[in-house]
Amino acid sequence: MKIPKIPFMYLLYKSSTMKRMLLSLLLVFLITGIFAKETKAQQNKNLNISFLLDLSDRIDPKKNPDFYQRDLGNIKTIETAFLNHVKGKKIMLLKDQMQVFFDPIPKITNINQMSQQLKVSFDPKTSKKDILSVDNIYTQVSLKIYQHTIKHGRYIGSDIWKFFKNNVQDYCIKEQHRNILIILTDGYIYHQDSKFLDKGKSSYITPAFIQSQKLTTADYRTIMKKNNLGFIPATDNLQNLEVVVLGINPSKQSPYEEDVIKQYWTDWLKAMKVNKFYLKTADLPANLAPVLQKIILER
Repeated sequence: MKIPKIPFMYLLYKSSTMKRMLLSLLLVFLITGIFAKETKAQQNKNLNISFLLDLSDRIDPKKNPDFYQRDLGNIKTIETAFLNHVKGKKIMLLKDQMQVFFDPIPKITNINQMSQQLKVSFDPKTSKKDILSVDNIYTQVSLKIYQHTIKHGRYIGSDIWKFFKNNVQDYCIKEQHRNILIILTDGYIYHQDSKFLDKGKSSYITPAFIQSQKLTTADYRTIMKKNNLGFIPATDNLQNLEVVVLGINPSKQSPYEEDVIKQYWTDWLKAMKVNKFYLKTADLPANLAPVLQKIILER
């Protein structure tokens, strides 16, 4: 059988065509990769900040004279960092929001209106006037909520465990955003409607509970491991959430109280697969300001 001869120019043409096709494919993959990377970077620049306020007697001026003012100072710092982030973006790229949550809801007549005022959302249609009005709104409305709570002594507390179980996924996590939950609390978790025990794990922690579990010595980690102590995971798959706990204020009953509180929170947030978390002890807002700004703006 005679094999036909293939002209050299034809082979050269086919080779060049294949090279062009390969180069085109490589170019497509390269552009797609760059676009995906830029899209991810842009998503991280879209902030979704949520506050969860603990309106328990920890803010009672008789118990802690300036703690409610510390809360307000920390809210102000985060709100300012958020606005600086927004002002630093091009108008067409605005896709940021901030809101405040309570659990349970404070018994204030117009609390729904106040809550609505504290939900701010920016997009390309947002006016400069709307952006500039946020600072005044947050300062006035958050102050009213704290003052009303203190004046009437209605310290409803905060059901933090239930908030994570029922609401954090729906309220605090938004696609294509960097989601940050700021929890203003003393670090203890307790609410009468969410008091559970399950084989050592609990939905709460109080100074009395820490004492009862004998977590008052340097080997508290050993005791926790041996007795399976810690918070009951309230949910899972929180990879798209960052949590900042502000105002941890341990009882003076034990020199290890703060360590125990932070260990409980650390184990709990890790069990729920929280992306990043920061546990900050109660301090003056002036001292915490640069730390919080760094967290929010990722400097």
